[in-house]
Amino acid sequence: MSELGRSARALTRRWWPVVLAVPLGTLAGAGYGLLAHPSYAANSYVVVVPQGPGESATAVNFAQAYGRLAGQPQVLAGAAAELGRSTAVLAGTVRGTTSPDAPVIEITGTGSRGKDAVRAADAVAKSLVAFANTSSKETGVRLVPLAAAAEPEGPSSPSVQLDTAVGAAAGVLVGALGMMTRRRPAGAAGAGASTAAPAPGAPVPPGPRTEPDPAPEPAATARTSEPPRKAGVRA
Repeated sequence: MSELGRSARALTRRWWPVVLAVPLGTLAGAGYGLLAHPSYAANSYVVVVPQGPGESATAVNFAQAYGRLAGQPQVLAGAAAELGRSTAVLAGTVRGTTSPDAPVIEITGTGSRGKDAVRAADAVAKSLVAFANTSSKETGVRLVPLAAAAEPEGPSSPSVQLDTAVGAAAGVLVGALGMMTRRRPAGAAGAGASTAAPAPGAPVPPGPRTEPDPAPEPAATARTSEPPRKAGVRA
């Protein structure tokens, strides 16, 4: 077998989780992009107008506040009645976004058809204007419709190219995780190498040095006792 063939087989054995996962992820993403139901999006715009001069900062702050209220039940109630939907269903198809430096609120509506998205965006924008203007005397600002929603030319999702790229990226991630789970832990490999017997003829590493036991001290010499005194002769 040639060197190129051996290298290819070695790479295949090592990288087979990635080689298998990437095509599968790509096919799954492309299939989703081709088979998923299309969704359309349309945008309607509302502007916050201050009642007094020199209050542009106040208008921006109120735009931020009313943008968060665009998906709340008290605002969606009027739009839901106009569209013949429940507020829970309508809340899942609209959202409000704002700009940090402009008093403009963007209402985005989605639907399975372009006309449904336009109706949802315009109905929520109209309901938000009516809700905010009931308290304009207290807030000092009014909401005015800026631009009605236009019917989109094509669906906003799914996107075949984007979904295919996402599927391929997911395949790379899954394959890399599979490779990591197949590797032996470094600690286990090191432990096996440390317990392996030395090769024949290899020098044996010296063992730890042991100090010799200290020699016993010589026994203390007994003291020489004085010679016994002679016992005196009794008279």
